Amino acid sequence: MKKTPLNAVHHELGAKMVDFGGWEMPVQYTGILDEHEAVRTGAGLFDVSHMGEFTFRGPDTVKMLQSTTCNDVSKIVNGRAQYNGLLYPTATFVDDLLVYKNADNDYFAVVNASNIDKDFEWFQEIAKGMEVELVNRSDEYALLALQGPKALALLQPLTGTDLSPLKYYAFANGTVDGAKAILSRTGYTGEDGFEIFLDPGDAPRIMKKLIELGAKPCGLGARDTLRLEAKMALYGNDIDHTTTPLEADLGWIVKLEKGDFNGRDVLQREKAEGPRRKLVGFEMVDRGIARHGYPVVEGSEEIGVVTSGTHSPTLKKAIGLAYLPLDKSAPGTEFMVLIREKETRARVVPTPFYKRAK
Repeated sequence: MKKTPLNAVHHELGAKMVDFGGWEMPVQYTGILDEHEAVRTGAGLFDVSHMGEFTFRGPDTVKMLQSTTCNDVSKIVNGRAQYNGLLYPTATFVDDLLVYKNADNDYFAVVNASNIDKDFEWFQEIAKGMEVELVNRSDEYALLALQGPKALALLQPLTGTDLSPLKYYAFANGTVDGAKAILSRTGYTGEDGFEIFLDPGDAPRIMKKLIELGAKPCGLGARDTLRLEAKMALYGNDIDHTTTPLEADLGWIVKLEKGDFNGRDVLQREKAEGPRRKLVGFEMVDRGIARHGYPVVEGSEEIGVVTSGTHSPTLKKAIGLAYLPLDKSAPGTEFMVLIREKETRARVVPTPFYKRAK
């Protein structure tokens, strides 16, 4: 298994380690509920160094990014990031990613760990014949995610960068405890917080320092319950090479007016006609937790599928996401999920399930 630069720290702290897409990663330290609560009320610290980072430089950078993503990269201003979808010509997801703009013709992207090689090859293919220098820098960065309402207060004493003016999805170059860092006000938990890009050699010291100051180390288990409550899509579960952004209820990242891009014609048609199915949030009416892959049924027919499901620590109820036919996707609609061969009632509810107080 691959190991992040923080692997030894996880073992030292007694984390329960698992195989996560070929990476040895901490699933929990003291327990998922405990860690989830720390992020919702204080500050939790995650190792997300398995994520991939690419840089794009050159006069055709924007042209290249625009041609294969559905959001409008030309609208990103210096020092800001954008959530985007990397698409096949079928309008389905190669990956979802964050695109950051350093300066004109100078961008970087953060991609999912399991898709690093696939994404890089995809970008290389798109960039053929264009003036773009594309570099996979995934091994050059460690990435820490400090998340929760107390994240800013905890991080601020360690950096000379004034973090308060940084808006959500803005970033700045600076230092953390003397180590060179990119400080990005982003995250995958539904809380305020920062993602800190560091040299792999500096990361163990910075992680320990943040824990010393009060951040609680958290694993992938809490990361999943937190992101699901905030209805943040997980590649491989809620979105993949078979789903379009409109089906995935991510229409807000589809900018048809920006000009041609992979899958635009498909999305234009889908928008006009309405997608066949839609990703919705649900809560269980009957007892039980609907997990990833459980079928949604109507009589003997399978009409949909659960993509994510858990017991929500914040809401104290079983919640999930599922693809349902469009005519069954309105809030209040009840449907049946097969849980261990038993039909179990669920109800469509508005999302996100959890939204932090501003």
